[in-house]
Amino acid sequence: MSRDMSEVICNLRELARRTVRGRAGFHVWWARRHGHAPPVPESDTGGARPPSAEAGPSVLWRMRTTVRDEPGSLAALCTALAGHGVDILSLQTHPLGDGVVDEFLLRAPDGLDGGSLAEAAEGAGGRDTWIERADTHDLVDAPARVLALAARTAQDAAELPLALRQLLGRCTIRSVPAARSSAVPAPQGPVEGSLEDTVMRLRAPEGGVIVVERPYLPFTPTEFARARALVELDARLGPRVPRRRDVLTLPEGGDITVRRADTRDLPAALEMHERCSAETLRLRYHGPVGDADRYLRHLLSPRFGRTLAAQTSSGRIVGLGHLLWDGDETEVALIVEDAWQRRGIGGELLSRLVAMAAEAGCSDVYAVTRAANTGMVAAMRALGLPLDYQIEEGTLVITARLDGMGPHGPRQRHGAHAARP
Repeated sequence: MSRDMSEVICNLRELARRTVRGRAGFHVWWARRHGHAPPVPESDTGGARPPSAEAGPSVLWRMRTTVRDEPGSLAALCTALAGHGVDILSLQTHPLGDGVVDEFLLRAPDGLDGGSLAEAAEGAGGRDTWIERADTHDLVDAPARVLALAARTAQDAAELPLALRQLLGRCTIRSVPAARSSAVPAPQGPVEGSLEDTVMRLRAPEGGVIVVERPYLPFTPTEFARARALVELDARLGPRVPRRRDVLTLPEGGDITVRRADTRDLPAALEMHERCSAETLRLRYHGPVGDADRYLRHLLSPRFGRTLAAQTSSGRIVGLGHLLWDGDETEVALIVEDAWQRRGIGGELLSRLVAMAAEAGCSDVYAVTRAANTGMVAAMRALGLPLDYQIEEGTLVITARLDGMGPHGPRQRHGAHAARP
């Protein structure tokens, strides 16, 4: 498929000679990319200035539309947008079998709504147009964004679900373990996976399937290839978590180390369960105490979230905090063994988990507990964040909204210093 930039420019110039608006739009579009486009001579425009998003308040939009794969199709679309005073800030192309999906980041006049932009695109030959409001985070170009996501994934296996979500936009990501993936159509080959319109399935590095769904917008082969490359990178690097350790001095004295944990900590976590009372296990897992152990491998897996462990100087784990990716939502959960409760360990773990959620772009986190779990309720209140409470059949769901949370987390921590092994 040939979509050479010089051909696009020639087409734009040809159309620009026919309309004043077309020429003005071309110069704005070209200047954004090169910074040295020649000015439009006043004689060419009769002294009139073209409509421009720079003239007043503007709004950012993301738009996708499908055009025919033939010379001039993109030029016609750009000219139509320029005629409405729209500035094209970035453009990506996604080749299809019967056309090309063009994805734009647009700056449009404040009074121009999404419906008008979609009509302009479809009037210029676009079809299946999708549009939504964008923000300044979308100003990062696609290659830079993909490289940044790859770097984050390389450092931390728990970043893979987040990286996929940031790469693909609003979507739901589910990890189906190998034991249950027989009910889900399996991807073909070790990394190829499968793409079906609004659903992609990728073979998880540890077995099983990663299912990504975006009902409002079909995936393109280009997006599928990028997602597949991230998963393959994760598989090649193997299990990994950041090695940072923070040593905390408890109010009553003594030090506790907080670090990231994963499935390699399963034996030590099971030993902690054995030291916990039945009531502590029941308040944490909301079910039969005998079932508590079987949840641990799932909770410690970086595919489902992040885990923090609190351990003594002898290396014994005495508390676990989990940040769990639950579709589009994020859950926090805590357990501290009985002998170490009410010493500030749970609150410290929770504060750090909420800071992680905010850094990952989550708008809120929720905790599922019971009103009798006064320790968890107090820890959520101590965050100093707006809270919502819902009670249903004895279960209490507390949701903390993270909007506007400061860069240092929900509250200041005292008596802690960082130490690397």
